[in-house]
Amino acid sequence: MRALLVVNPAATTTSARTRDVLTHALASDLKLEVATTESRGHARELARLAAESGEIELVIALGGDGTVNEIVNGLLHEGPDPDRLPRLAVVPGGSTNVFARALGLPNHAVEATGALLDALQQGSERTVGLGVASGAPGTDDAGVPPRWFTFCAGFGFDAGVVGRVEQQRERGKRSTHALYIRQVVRSFLQEQHRRGGTITLERPGAEPVEELVMSIVCNTSPWTYLGNRPVYATPAASFDTALDVLGLSRLTPAALSRYATQLLTSSPERGPHGKHAITLHDQTDFTLHSQVPLPFQMDGDHLGVRKSVSFTGVRRALRVIV
Repeated sequence: MRALLVVNPAATTTSARTRDVLTHALASDLKLEVATTESRGHARELARLAAESGEIELVIALGGDGTVNEIVNGLLHEGPDPDRLPRLAVVPGGSTNVFARALGLPNHAVEATGALLDALQQGSERTVGLGVASGAPGTDDAGVPPRWFTFCAGFGFDAGVVGRVEQQRERGKRSTHALYIRQVVRSFLQEQHRRGGTITLERPGAEPVEELVMSIVCNTSPWTYLGNRPVYATPAASFDTALDVLGLSRLTPAALSRYATQLLTSSPERGPHGKHAITLHDQTDFTLHSQVPLPFQMDGDHLGVRKSVSFTGVRRALRVIV
């Protein structure tokens, strides 16, 4: 099998020596080409070229969720076509690795490489659904091009926290759970719409859901991990269905404390719930509108501010080796 290994040299949990060992292990079973990313967006371009070549059968991501997201967007540049496009495989090298772990892969690069080689030998793969977001038609964001996401997107408070964390990382801070918690507190203290949000969720054939402070859109579950603890925002979300949504309409100190506790104690059977929480399951098409520009993130990558975002859940979008 001819494969392309896309290596992110800035991956936070792998060293250059480890990456060399993994590359040699993969090259022993595959006709392997190796490409190292040089800048943001490079992984996407490499994957796009691999998909267009018609010669690459497998693209392997060695990096974190951001690297995986870029590769998925490169592979799906012309849209989903599981029977034609190269398969995707992931060797986790980031700080959280939500997509890889949601697929059931080990969170250790060496162990994941061994699992990948076993899966290739056994011909084990699955076709997963993904989400895609774009600027809503008829709005100021209409020209924003579509972008795929593998496990989650956030609009509002959640995305603001992600943006703050990115700013701290650009200043040299390490991506730790303590860093995230500090940014949650700081975002909360500066949130102007805690008691009545500005987001409206619209979907065909249903009444709009208004005054949301934040919206989390999930393509799978868990939503994220705190160390080895999975956190379930929308427990019913699955790679086999469309998209799930968690919306919160109030973030007072009491509400924040309640929902934070529910997230920390969440399980595959129960996530956040209550008077000011709404959950929607298996949604194919919907739009989030805000009265004011709000932060927006996809797969943990802060994408600036938006006023309107349209979402589509696409079943059977891409084949993945597992």
